[in-house]
Amino acid sequence: MTHAPDPSGFPSMSPSVPWWWQLLDADGAVVEPTEGRQEFPTRGDAESWVGEFWPDLADNGVAAVTLFEGDREVYGPMPLSAG
Repeated sequence: MTHAPDPSGFPSMSPSVPWWWQLLDADGAVVEPTEGRQEFPTRGDAESWVGEFWPDLADNGVAAVTLFEGDREVYGPMPLSAG
């Protein structure tokens, strides 16, 4: 059985490894969410979540996000502002 390659060009880690966002303020310092880190089973789930909640994150002082798969940085920091 073959698997389609990850579009990022990197092999995916184990399916049990969570995807999660590191939240950063305008100075680049990590913002710890009061409800704890949100973890997702897939990259698509993580990206959908940040796409839905970025206005709330920005309202709470988050200026940028970095996507991780387990301990591996996938991309970021990505600014939440459009301009």
